[in-house]
Amino acid sequence: MPGTRYRLEVQPRLPETLHRLGELANDLKYTWDRRIRGLFYQLDHRLWEECSHNPKVFLRRVSQNRLEQAARDRVFLEEYNRVLSSFDSYYKEPMRPELQEHLNRDRDLVAYFCAEFGFHESLPLYSGGLGILAGDLVKAASDMHLPMVAVGILYRQGYFVQTVDAEGNQVAHYNPTDFDDLPIEPVRDADGGEVRVRVPLPGREAWVRVWRARLGHVTVYLLDTDLPDNAEEDRAITYQLYGGDATVRIQQEIVLGIGGVRALRALGVHPTVWHVNEGHAAFQALERCREYVAQGQDLDTALERTANATVFTTHTPVSAGHDIFAPELLGSYFGAYAEEELGTGLEWLLALGRDASQDGGFNMTALAMRTSRYQNGVSRIHGRVASEMEGYIWPEVPREENPIGHVTNGVHVPTFLAREWVSFFDLHFGGQWRSELLNEGFWEGIDRIQDHSFWSVRQSLKAELFAEARQRLIHQHRRNGATQAQIERLTEQLHPDRTDVLTIGFARRFATYKRATLLFTDPDRLARLVNDARRPVLFLFAGKAHPNDQPGQHLLRVIHEFSRRPEFEGKVVLLEGYDMALARKLVTGVDVWLNTPEYPKEASGTSGQKAGINGGLNLSVLDGWWGEGYNGDNGWAITPHDPDMSSDYRNREEAKELLELLEDQVVPKYYRRNGHGYSEEWVRMSKNAIKSQIPRFNAQRMLMDYVRDFYGPASRQQRRLARDGGEPAQDLARWKRRVDRAWDQVRMERLDEVREELTSGDSLPITVAVRLNGLSPEDVRVECLVGRADDLGGFDARERHGLVPLEEPGPEGETRFHLDLEPTLPGLQYYKLRMYPYHPGLAHLHETGRMRWL
Repeated sequence: MPGTRYRLEVQPRLPETLHRLGELANDLKYTWDRRIRGLFYQLDHRLWEECSHNPKVFLRRVSQNRLEQAARDRVFLEEYNRVLSSFDSYYKEPMRPELQEHLNRDRDLVAYFCAEFGFHESLPLYSGGLGILAGDLVKAASDMHLPMVAVGILYRQGYFVQTVDAEGNQVAHYNPTDFDDLPIEPVRDADGGEVRVRVPLPGREAWVRVWRARLGHVTVYLLDTDLPDNAEEDRAITYQLYGGDATVRIQQEIVLGIGGVRALRALGVHPTVWHVNEGHAAFQALERCREYVAQGQDLDTALERTANATVFTTHTPVSAGHDIFAPELLGSYFGAYAEEELGTGLEWLLALGRDASQDGGFNMTALAMRTSRYQNGVSRIHGRVASEMEGYIWPEVPREENPIGHVTNGVHVPTFLAREWVSFFDLHFGGQWRSELLNEGFWEGIDRIQDHSFWSVRQSLKAELFAEARQRLIHQHRRNGATQAQIERLTEQLHPDRTDVLTIGFARRFATYKRATLLFTDPDRLARLVNDARRPVLFLFAGKAHPNDQPGQHLLRVIHEFSRRPEFEGKVVLLEGYDMALARKLVTGVDVWLNTPEYPKEASGTSGQKAGINGGLNLSVLDGWWGEGYNGDNGWAITPHDPDMSSDYRNREEAKELLELLEDQVVPKYYRRNGHGYSEEWVRMSKNAIKSQIPRFNAQRMLMDYVRDFYGPASRQQRRLARDGGEPAQDLARWKRRVDRAWDQVRMERLDEVREELTSGDSLPITVAVRLNGLSPEDVRVECLVGRADDLGGFDARERHGLVPLEEPGPEGETRFHLDLEPTLPGLQYYKLRMYPYHPGLAHLHETGRMRWL
């Protein structure tokens, strides 16, 4: 039709009785409070879907008549008032008592920096697992009333929207976001002007506007450079999440790190603990050092004060996942900053980011490690891997003793527990269950639920998944030109009224190490499995590959090609447009969650936790969180082969084990009905999944680990070093300089006669002479480690004993340390002698990375 199409949006006025709907729409608590979202759904469920579950947009487009009807509807008003009562009560609750043992509500504040936040599909600030994890932690902080602010970037285009064409090619669509559609507002100063800060760029400065979002008890500050006062190239800095080249990336990380600190200062926000979630925000440490230098403190002291208040979490066990910048690029952005603001040369800064394996590249993970004193991976396995990968930071310290610990990720239960389970638990447990998320004993009560009732909920969730998947798939194939007959074949298994088919889901970022195509290693065997008429199996795949990741996009095409083969049509389904909305349907509806990463490259993998809390059974390589979560009765484990073996051999053997598990255990157990309408064995395992995973792998437990092991110690440490104008920090910095100058010439020598036999009850005298090269005996600790040989012939330390310095020096002025060792272990054992620097102000015993062994 010819002519111009003009846009017009007729916006309603909220009736007075419903005026607080606007308040609910502008508080991100709706992202996990289903009762709040339910109000909008009840008003107009079709419009709610059309608005992509965005309540702010919904309230601009809902009809005035519908609002007026709702304002007179007694049933709706009762629910509205109940929601408001719960909403108001949420804000009146005090800080959880268990937090008060570690942090002071009035004195402490945690600043949580991350490049992406996955709160909800209506706020497109995330790409995948890192963002969802960040969103879950901040939500848990709100639920537990932890004093926290979050800092991120407000992306104009966010991450891409994915479609898949008829050949299986991923097509990336970048849709500009209208900030008026988001539950955010620009922060304003006392005069009503927008709060802005400036960040340094080569030969210029860029303006950064600060936006604010309310997420329950947590304020989220988002940074934006799309301002008319900026040059066009600077306006584009915050356009795309993980878009552009290295120049755009370093600019984004300057905005997040330096701009984030300056924004908080402009707002009068003064954190006591700074949490850097992944290396993207690590430049914030430089800005905080600059502040101390501007106050007159030397740079080493500034670094100590900064690092001792900083927690760093690494999520990336894959080398390609770390941001590494060329020294020349870093020099162009930070040469003047280092000289003029920090009072040092560029070499000092380059040394902070140096990673010997990167040929001089500046590694943001290395920067974050060296400018923090509290570091962790995100699962037990990943903590060990990170200790090995980043062991170069502490070159003389054994991996198992360097400062990197772990906090296993958890998921925000109110966000990812299906609405049906929430209602079901309310019915069987009352509202009490919401306060028992950390109580493992409480969740044993799952066993008392009748099997048929439990199974009914599971089938209901699968029906919802099928309806959603069928609708998406029909739209996808119609757009790609499929005929109606083809669409029927491709969606034949997805009938919501025929849910009695074993459904297995695989959905995640399509990186090659996640091995999305491992299932197809033996296509003939897989075809026999899915085409068993008595025991049908359906596989649902979804996920995005980074637009620049061609191997990842190839995996999508491979799965698409398999899904169109006659033997797999309708049995292998590839869904496009993976986002949080689709993820919620998948993790709550599938029977089995499949995960096949290349060990040990899965940092955590929280999607499996989301399936588990909803009764889904994990079938996964024993990597990431599943290495801790698998108990033999809540899913199935694929045993990883030695990473030193060839990838072809590993893939072949692990694919064989995967198919064997499906054929011999998963499929038979699901269809072993024994005269019932369901498998009793399957229900028992499904119950075990819920009761084993809700209390151990939820975001509140994760947050408590951070508070107890990281935030609390960092808060106390920064207060200790800040006393007397930072004198303790200055003393610690001077001591480290002294140790660095002396350590290369420090030597140890054993003086006593080495004996290999000892009678029980006797002691073994050990004397060590140490040439301290100007250090004092109080500057070091000399230890004897006693232990056994492990299964691989290594040394397993069981005890440690300190050697004490003797008053009389040796003939050449060396200090002698002595111990009368009285072993407590019987029989054959081993011992080792070592020495390392010691200062009472250290946050971690081995943070200097120095150690000597005999």
